[in-house]
Amino acid sequence: MNKILILIFLYFNICLNLFANPNIQARTGILIDYHSDEVLYELDPDSQIYPASMTKIMTAIIAFDLLKKNKLSLDDKFTISENAWRLSQAGYSSMFIMINDQVSVENLLKGIIIASGNDACVALAEGIAGSESNFADMMNVKAIEIGMTSTNFTNSSGINDPDNVSTARDIAIMSKYLIKNYPIFYELFAEKTFTWDRTGGEPIKQGNRNPLLYKNVGVDGVKTGYLAVEKYSLASTMKKRDRRLIAVASGFNTKNLRSSESLKLLNWGFRNTNTFEISKKGETVFELDAWLGTSNKIKATTKKDFYLTINKKDINHLAVSLDYEGPILAPVMKGTQIATMTVKKKNEIIISLPLYALEDLRKVNFFKSLITSLNYLIWGDV
Repeated sequence: MNKILILIFLYFNICLNLFANPNIQARTGILIDYHSDEVLYELDPDSQIYPASMTKIMTAIIAFDLLKKNKLSLDDKFTISENAWRLSQAGYSSMFIMINDQVSVENLLKGIIIASGNDACVALAEGIAGSESNFADMMNVKAIEIGMTSTNFTNSSGINDPDNVSTARDIAIMSKYLIKNYPIFYELFAEKTFTWDRTGGEPIKQGNRNPLLYKNVGVDGVKTGYLAVEKYSLASTMKKRDRRLIAVASGFNTKNLRSSESLKLLNWGFRNTNTFEISKKGETVFELDAWLGTSNKIKATTKKDFYLTINKKDINHLAVSLDYEGPILAPVMKGTQIATMTVKKKNEIIISLPLYALEDLRKVNFFKSLITSLNYLIWGDV
């Protein structure tokens, strides 16, 4: 009896540890699923932070956007100003560019993303917008466009400025936008080293500041940050098979905590939750019975992708129901709503999705309709 009680107690404690919140040692944080946008964990995620070098994510986005639109080339070269050079002499993280150097956009981006060079940020900003102030305006326009509602950028690097502010939630939104919209350019965030063949000295090789890249656990970005007023911060993302999670946290007291707690948060998300693809835009979700049409079935789809993220302990409580008046009478035009799909957890509706005809269903001619109707009346079969 005692052994049984001990086993039950151990099992109960394992379950508690498995599903308990991770309680990270940070001031603010958030964990989201990339596909479903579901918030899996939050710790005061809308409190104001100084984003520090996480600002550089938006600096990269502005450049990537211009590259994608062919308004900028990786081979374009910008002349380094004294303003940009001074940052490399001020003790900040730097690419170590020199005044009047001609540096390519590609090298500046590597200097920003991998080496976290503040000097490279200013050089890129001035080259694109004429001044860092003008570039910050571009950053803020983009921030509003992608849904960052609590962010204001005043510079391209994230150096200390009381008006350069954001939130963990906004940084997560920005990180997702980066990954989703610039998948090829985003690969730069996974590169572990960058060697800059600088003017007037030996080449400088620098490692990526993101500590999780070196753990080989599926992390492929995004950006670290540090300011004395904010302490340590990190936007990170981990991919396992087809699933990706994004974590952002700030206010860690040490570098080690930034690394270990961010990894703990990502692992907790994968261990405790699952994401399911409910539907894919333009793909058949269900085939429904049809009546008096050129086919006795009609394909139903959704107008956008839908994903559902749930706690693993709730999987067995999920149920899917389909609501439609069938058989569906032809003719039906493509895009017409023909049904509703509902996903429930126990008796709680999690999501309700309208389903639309994937293709036209034409009505059969009069005589064929008559024969079909008689068959249905006599045999109860369409």
